[in-house]
Amino acid sequence: MSLFKVALPVLAVAGSAYAASCSNSATTTIQNGGDATAIAACTTYSGSVAVATGVTDDISFDGNLKTIDGDLVIEANSGIQRFGSSSLESISGKLTLNDVSQLAALSFPQLTEVDELTLKGLPNLRSLEFTKGITKADKLDIENTKLQDLAGIDLEEVSSIFIANNDDINSIEMKVTNITEFITLSFNNAEVNVSFPNLESANNISFRAIGSLSIPSLSKINSGSFGVFESDNLASLSAPNLTKIDGALVIDNNKGLKNVSFASLTDVGANLQIANNTNLHEIDGLPKLKNVQAALDMSGNFSKVETPSLDFVKGVFNLQSTGDIGTICTDFYDPLKSKGRLQKGKYVCEGKLDEASTAGSTPKSGSSSGDDKTGAAVGLAVPSISLGLVGLVAVLFL
Repeated sequence: MSLFKVALPVLAVAGSAYAASCSNSATTTIQNGGDATAIAACTTYSGSVAVATGVTDDISFDGNLKTIDGDLVIEANSGIQRFGSSSLESISGKLTLNDVSQLAALSFPQLTEVDELTLKGLPNLRSLEFTKGITKADKLDIENTKLQDLAGIDLEEVSSIFIANNDDINSIEMKVTNITEFITLSFNNAEVNVSFPNLESANNISFRAIGSLSIPSLSKINSGSFGVFESDNLASLSAPNLTKIDGALVIDNNKGLKNVSFASLTDVGANLQIANNTNLHEIDGLPKLKNVQAALDMSGNFSKVETPSLDFVKGVFNLQSTGDIGTICTDFYDPLKSKGRLQKGKYVCEGKLDEASTAGSTPKSGSSSGDDKTGAAVGLAVPSISLGLVGLVAVLFL
């Protein structure tokens, strides 16, 4: 059934610019609903299709059309309110809707596969009609929409996911097992529930302003980093099966965070930083952490810090707390330093401070649980993903 209540005008075959062929080496530009109907007479259309910016008709590719061997694109259009196809099953190229300000209905009930899916600048789009469900896409990019959920997008295969600035989205859940490039979720609904139950490996993971997170199967971050930022509604962060991160692990500025658990994590290939998490009072969720190949930087209001398996930190070691961390410095970290397992001259370990700061800042007052403040002026770059994932890759070893 078509998504449109009003039947679109049908071009007679003899009058259509595209009726004589189901292929075009150049991009075919849709000027009205009739042009779309003509293309829909084909079972497979070979070539890319773009909708003209001035089109105000609802556009439907209802008919015989099952495959577009090319791209399907609408950009900078302020007139179209409804767009879709009741028969289309696959698009070998891109499905792009960008800056389509009046679009309120997007219906592709049979579509299961695209190369790239981009939905951007759609302030009136609240739901998706992908009934059968899109399970295959190489890239997914969803930004600045009014979508309430991603029902109908349940990817099994994908290289990158970027979902940002969708204020109303309540949940993000997919059954993907491997993400070969990156996943970035940034400033959607601050209470958004994020779940990737089958995800086993990824290259870069960056979450900013999320409400909850479930990644029970994640075991490895390949060649990239894992960061969680500015998630004030996130109470608990857990990755129970994650054993290795090739890049950095950064947990920064999550004011509601009370618990961090990486029960199986043994190796971090760059910086490990836990900072500015106001309600995180105990760091005891890293029982197997053994090696940190750049800086280990922990600052906050901690009353308990335990990393019982830690054996080596290549870069700066900084532990600063406004709370009483007891004798952990003299009992555990100082001996590691003496053995050369923490690099000499780059070591701060103190509790009961007036102010706890990240590496590079001199501890302010308080009583030291350690005995060496040398290296307090050495800076640690705090990875930032405000412009993407690039910042997480950069590390300071000094």
